Amino acid sequence: MEIFREFTFEAAHRLPRVPEGHKCARLHGHSYKVIVHVEAPVDAELGWVMDFGDVKRAFKPIDAQLDHYYLNDIEGLDNPTSENLARWIWDRLIDELPALSAITVRETCTSGCTYRGA
Repeated sequence: MEIFREFTFEAAHRLPRVPEGHKCARLHGHSYKVIVHVEAPVDAELGWVMDFGDVKRAFKPIDAQLDHYYLNDIEGLDNPTSENLARWIWDRLIDELPALSAITVRETCTSGCTYRGA
């Protein structure tokens, strides 16, 4: 069984490695949506994979680092593409959520990525 919890945050960034003239090289912001997926068997006693509150607690320190910040200034996010952001979040959650199965990052209503670990 796989469960998920969605989080949102606001942040600015620019993509320093895109070709010259690309619009994403300029400073801009997004209303990001992050979906944290956890996969494990349903606990026979409790009837759930895990408490959604535990997912929220695990994500809280990450949200505090990202929300209303300039992502390029955060260590490890000098090139803050959705793909790099998803991997960065995974690396910070996997110890807290060993059953983590995917991180989805949406930077617009129609664009995003899903990372399932390396």
